[in-house]
Amino acid sequence: MIVWINGTHGSGKTTTSALVRALIPDSRVLDAEKVGETLMDITPGLPETGNFQHWPPWRQLVVDTARRVLDYTGGTLVMPMTVLVEPYWREISAGLAAHAIGVRHFVLHADQDTLRGRIAAASPIPSPFRLQYLEPYAEAARTWLHAEAEVVDTTHRTPAEVARWIADAVTHPVPAPTSVPIP
Repeated sequence: MIVWINGTHGSGKTTTSALVRALIPDSRVLDAEKVGETLMDITPGLPETGNFQHWPPWRQLVVDTARRVLDYTGGTLVMPMTVLVEPYWREISAGLAAHAIGVRHFVLHADQDTLRGRIAAASPIPSPFRLQYLEPYAEAARTWLHAEAEVVDTTHRTPAEVARWIADAVTHPVPAPTSVPIP
């Protein structure tokens, strides 16, 4: 199984993922960004896109890497990664489903002011790279992302509280309601 932790920069994905891993037995963190960093190290470089997620090999390698790690270790992979382009999410989730890998998709959400404050606090110089994803996140949230995932508002929650909520949701799922015939 994969616990995918989505959300934009400043939402707390990396911190929360480490805490979730500590709460779910037999789990590991696989940061899909490392797959992108590997592709960025190719010399000469791949065609310039501005974001490694635009390279089709990244999406395919994320699926293949997750599948192979799970085949090797079993358990649960906790994967912190922002994916804001709907076709990319569809490609990744379909690839995982084709290998019968279950995915619990969570989106860590906070309002724009909170996200800007967290991004500013993370570095003495505000990151233009991180800030440029705030509007695409808001657009994805409005149009498809929040409908595709379990949204966890992190605005007034600590990373530990968010991690506990996610771990509880994964390890103690609420059964689907059953229909009862009406006499």
